[in-house]
Amino acid sequence: MIALMNGLLNQCMRSKYRVCVVLCMILLLPACSSISYYAHVIDGHFSMMRKRESLVDLLADESTDAQLKSTLVFVQKVRDFASAELGLPENNSYRSYADLGRPYVTWNVVATPPFSLQPERWCFPVAGCVSYRGFFEPQRADKFAGPLRDAGKDVYVYGVGAYSTLGWFDDPVLNTMLTRGRLQLAALIFHELAHQKLYVKNDSGFNESFATAVQQLGIERWLSRHGNAQELTLYRRRQYHRQLFLGLVQSASDELELLYESDLPDDRKKHRKEKVFLSLQQTYRELARQDPGFKGYARWFSEDLNNAKLAGIATYYHGVPFFRRLFVQQGGDFAGFYREVDVLAKLPAAERAALF
Repeated sequence: MIALMNGLLNQCMRSKYRVCVVLCMILLLPACSSISYYAHVIDGHFSMMRKRESLVDLLADESTDAQLKSTLVFVQKVRDFASAELGLPENNSYRSYADLGRPYVTWNVVATPPFSLQPERWCFPVAGCVSYRGFFEPQRADKFAGPLRDAGKDVYVYGVGAYSTLGWFDDPVLNTMLTRGRLQLAALIFHELAHQKLYVKNDSGFNESFATAVQQLGIERWLSRHGNAQELTLYRRRQYHRQLFLGLVQSASDELELLYESDLPDDRKKHRKEKVFLSLQQTYRELARQDPGFKGYARWFSEDLNNAKLAGIATYYHGVPFFRRLFVQQGGDFAGFYREVDVLAKLPAAERAALF
């Protein structure tokens, strides 16, 4: 442990002041497991940051792949648009690029009790308490998930394409963000910058729903300025399927919540729970047969369908309709919208939760 602490302190001495604060907080944590986890996170973070290359330099480099150059030009336009048109932070985040050589930047673990949709929370020195635990290596995520499953919890492990330090560092665009098309890339940039704009410690649902709303509103504003008919049609179709997906998930969640609150014995709850998930899968398959465009969710419905998976969706989408209504009430003005959200962010946690 002494060697590990010395290594962390050496990293602190080579880094910015903010990093030193974080490292010192980590060194004060009492558990060896905590030290090991944070050492992993710090190493993963700095490994990624060392891979950053300026977008300007990459575009000027004749050896840069032509397709990547085209994408990075798009990134520059989106990044400028985010600050100029959406009122998102003007800084050096997403003005560099890093190729990590892997499909995801992190892997998150979400866990719930067997008869609850409320996710476990883990607390961190900077981000506060959140409803997931992230790892830079899938093996570590799987290893962490094992004992949770053994304890009877519902667990969901999934890869994450985007990364944010909430403005503490100049976050790069990653190769993991480029896999699902340009509109999705723009959406990820808007989402992560929204976290830099406003972040409420210990409230994952508020933070993610707000960022998802900004992401959606930002894409709609982008398409109104720069989109063509084909892009607009594709986006609307995807949104239709997204709403259909969310409706299925919400319906199953409502049914499960009633079940979990009931006085039925656990063995009957377990049987009914299995039937709810089976019905959800069957309903999806029928809708996908009727509408081939809905088949893009096939993997989600077929793998690891449990409480934790539903909880992860709720974290990102439950409050989105509320934030979108608030935006309309502000006349579609982002500055006014952010002012109102900032007021709500200062409310007690119970009052924020009641908004949705």
